[in-house]
Amino acid sequence: MSWQTLGLFLVTFFFISATPGPNMLLAMSLGLRFGVRRAAWGGLGMVAGLTTLAGLSVLGLGALLAASEAAFLTLKWAGVAYLTWLGWQTWRAPVEPVRAGEAPVEDGSGSAGRLFARGVLVAFSNPKALVFMAALFPQFIEPAQPLLPQFTALVSLMAVIEFGWILTYAAGGHTIAARLSSTRAVRSLNRVSGGLMIGAGGLLALAKRI
Repeated sequence: MSWQTLGLFLVTFFFISATPGPNMLLAMSLGLRFGVRRAAWGGLGMVAGLTTLAGLSVLGLGALLAASEAAFLTLKWAGVAYLTWLGWQTWRAPVEPVRAGEAPVEDGSGSAGRLFARGVLVAFSNPKALVFMAALFPQFIEPAQPLLPQFTALVSLMAVIEFGWILTYAAGGHTIAARLSSTRAVRSLNRVSGGLMIGAGGLLALAKRI
């Protein structure tokens, strides 16, 4: 694989990853509620889920979802339900304001394991991502060269870019939370964040197979 191909993939996925979607909305929400360090566990879960989806796309499941309406719809509506539930949980999240220099208030949902699992599930919630990767990767693969090293390079680059944007969104959420000085402001931000997550579920509901 040439450096030009890797560079083109980097630029392409950099802008794709930066686009607000379920992963980035969750990252911002976790940064708001738990801070960047805790949000990083959710980010690792999302990257693990995304990497798994990339592997499944290579195995042909992305093509299966593109061809099978029943399989696509089953995964899609499961994802819609999960994103809507997450949005509702965020809407009802604790409203204790975070002061600058203080750690965010944690509840039972803020353990590293739970945040990691939540990240994995959010990554899995969008079947169109699997279909998208099945269509994206072949554009950057050189058939005459060994496939595994190329796939490894692309997925590694994808994971680094995605995790970087996740931390950026999480830091943004935490910065906003640290500047809020009233429970009313925190409640409003929780509702905006929760509404965006529910909106992401709504957009997923409108998604069609490529």
